[in-house]
Amino acid sequence: MDSAASNLTGQASASTSGEVLDLINGLVNAVDWLFDHWYLLALAISVSWGVGEVMVRHLAQRAYAQRMALELTPNRHFDPGLEEIFRRGVQLSRASTSMPWWAPRRSKTVQIRLRADGSAPLRYRIEGPAGGERLLAITPFGPNVTVDRSRPIRDKPRDHVVRAEFILRGKLTAPLREVPLEPDPLQPLVDAVSDLRAELGDLAEVRLDIQRAPKWALRARRLQILSAARRQERRETQRAARWVRQDATGMEDSLVWNLQALVTGKDRAAGRRLVMPPVPRRVDPSEALGKLADDDHLVRVQLLVMCASNIEGRAEARLAQLQAAFDVFGGRSRWAMRGWRLGPWRFGADHWPTRRRWERRWRLGQCQPPRANWVRLEELTGLLKPPTVHCRLPLLAGDLPSFEFANPELLLQGIYRGPDGRKRLVATYTAETLFECGVGKAGGGKTERALAQAIGVAHAGGGLMFVDPHRDSWPRAATFLAHDHLMQRIALIDLNAAGPSPMLSSWNPIAMHPGQEPHDVVEAVTDAFASILGWDDAAAPRALTILTSCLAVLVAVNRAACQAGRRDHQATIFHVRSLISDPGFRGAALAAVSDLLDEETRAWWRTVFPTFPPDAFGVVLNPLARLAANPVTRAFLGQPVGVYNSRAAMDNGLIVWVCPAGNGPTDRLLTALIARDLLRAVRSRRDTPEEQRRPFRLYFDELITLTGAAPETIASMFEDFRKFRVTVHGMTQLLGRLPAPVRMSLTQNASTLASTAGSKTAITPITAEWGDKPTPDEVAVLDRFEHYASFTIGGRRVGPVRITGPHLDEVFADYARPRNVAALERAARVTAGAAPLDELTATAATQQGRVTDFLAQRAPAATADVRLKKHAEGYQ
Repeated sequence: MDSAASNLTGQASASTSGEVLDLINGLVNAVDWLFDHWYLLALAISVSWGVGEVMVRHLAQRAYAQRMALELTPNRHFDPGLEEIFRRGVQLSRASTSMPWWAPRRSKTVQIRLRADGSAPLRYRIEGPAGGERLLAITPFGPNVTVDRSRPIRDKPRDHVVRAEFILRGKLTAPLREVPLEPDPLQPLVDAVSDLRAELGDLAEVRLDIQRAPKWALRARRLQILSAARRQERRETQRAARWVRQDATGMEDSLVWNLQALVTGKDRAAGRRLVMPPVPRRVDPSEALGKLADDDHLVRVQLLVMCASNIEGRAEARLAQLQAAFDVFGGRSRWAMRGWRLGPWRFGADHWPTRRRWERRWRLGQCQPPRANWVRLEELTGLLKPPTVHCRLPLLAGDLPSFEFANPELLLQGIYRGPDGRKRLVATYTAETLFECGVGKAGGGKTERALAQAIGVAHAGGGLMFVDPHRDSWPRAATFLAHDHLMQRIALIDLNAAGPSPMLSSWNPIAMHPGQEPHDVVEAVTDAFASILGWDDAAAPRALTILTSCLAVLVAVNRAACQAGRRDHQATIFHVRSLISDPGFRGAALAAVSDLLDEETRAWWRTVFPTFPPDAFGVVLNPLARLAANPVTRAFLGQPVGVYNSRAAMDNGLIVWVCPAGNGPTDRLLTALIARDLLRAVRSRRDTPEEQRRPFRLYFDELITLTGAAPETIASMFEDFRKFRVTVHGMTQLLGRLPAPVRMSLTQNASTLASTAGSKTAITPITAEWGDKPTPDEVAVLDRFEHYASFTIGGRRVGPVRITGPHLDEVFADYARPRNVAALERAARVTAGAAPLDELTATAATQQGRVTDFLAQRAPAATADVRLKKHAEGYQ
């Protein structure tokens, strides 16, 4: 029995051993076969990898089709805190996983696109999974950032394109440099694209892909780093032990050691010291792993850059500028361009074999970052938000268009010097430049800039009126307006009466031949007197009533004269004195126009006027006496048919230069009459459909002088004229000296605010409107003709921007016609209907007799008509 069992056991053992040997032989044969046919294994692996890669790329492309894009536009006051930016980073990280389950990891990313193509200084876009749209659209930045759904961008091919990929170099576990929020961390990138020129095809774009870190990859990376740290520590320990042993051996073999042995007679060789080698220091994981120690807010990033241009060399230079901009974020870890250099040649994303992979990632938004690109969200603070209030943005042609001569849609503003030193004439759009204000000290360039704008408007076919109390602007502008096609449109209303035989135009504020409404004329003249003399219903109700009633009668007289075809028999405002103080003239006037007056007015003259004492009329007669005593104003306002017609100038696109004589009491009253007539004329355009109203521009030099004469009138202009397609450009040395209504209306409605140099006290009201950026100190030290100005472009404010005021001799040098100035003067006075002062004075002196004759001829007929009317009423 025992022997049989033993035999069976031996047979089983032999069988098992044979099977093991057969298995080993089979494995050896298989390995040998694979070794002989290795290419088949390599082919199988390659095919499997290729099929898998094709499937992954196909799925990634499907996932890319489900992505969406958002464009973030910050306002001027966007100033986020660190916590807001960090929360945004958390949102981006979370949104990167909002993909279908089948999407490959390379497509699970959120992409930040910083793009400069000439349409904006730096466009900030977010592209990510469509499933994360709500998470991406609702930002922690609040209302200071506008989020809009954006369409895909289609770029035109450029002749020269360079590509780059940036990876982290240096100590990979060390964080990037902590860049402060002020100035904006994006400022270096903005500066790098500040000289971009869209007309040359320049384009620069930075794409930062953010992807949540996979746990297994992070663990593998940590193990790798810890293993490397331990190996490094062991190498350092071995090196230290080797040096300790060498030091000990060297000491025992030294001369000093042997001399001590001879002197003492002791054999020290037997008692050699025991050398203890250093023990390897324990590796601290947190110290070795650095920023990779914690899982929280750790992401992988991919940074791609593309620059293009149609001009050779510009794309390469732009890439070098962007590379320098990323150096700002460098510390112990830094961004470096991937690739290697051989002499003058660099091999990177632009060359085989990496170019196709780079282009696929760029085109399809795939994120396949290098192994080293691990960062924490805190390191990306500068890139997780759009440009803030602390970012100095360049001014592009899309922000402020370039001026084009003879283009009526553009309004010249000045000369802008770009970051690259290139100068260009900049402009605003005429349709949205409604009201402008220029502030600064005398001689700073306010008037020169306004004249350049006015000359540009004139040559573009526009109409304008330039009101200058000092007349300095006319001889300065005449050289550039002396063109044959402009001479017939220019009128000069010069009230300075200079020279031995002065020529003067004329104006009858209460004339009725232009077809004005009687009540509008009465109201305009009355309000002009009231504004300059300080009349109101509380302080001077009697004066207002007397003047209004007198003007109502005189306007009725003029209506009758025009109806009779005798326009040269119209009354003027000087006939108010005759109406008040001459009973014969008053009776003839009331009798002649009683059919044109309402019963209430006739009753007032019959019952109320006789009750006034003689001294009640002095407040009305005194200003009229001052006007009559001045020969210029007497001649200008004393004509029955004046040539000056502000409404006709607007409708016909004339170029009118009005030069009052000064700023005395009489001059201020005349200025008030002109200003109030302008207000009446503009408001009268309501009878014309809006699309048929011809644009017209008003230029008011020395607003302090003009508003001193008519503050409420000028304020109303800045409030109402926009509706009637009339715009105003005002200039003043001190904004604070303007009356409060004018100052408030001007700053509230101004499309353009500009300031030259001046005292800080004078400049502060303007810089306060800009948020004290620039500060009053910066504006106060501007050179002559230098301005800070803010503009309205596309409904938003641009600036304040530093510009140089256009100098006429430089900007309009080709338009200068000094030899034609004399001909322009003659033509402008002819258009204004100018006549010798003596002739106008004689006409004004005899006008009383002509009006009296007309009233005498009309009074019997008017009386008969009234009697017939009453008889007919009684018969009925």
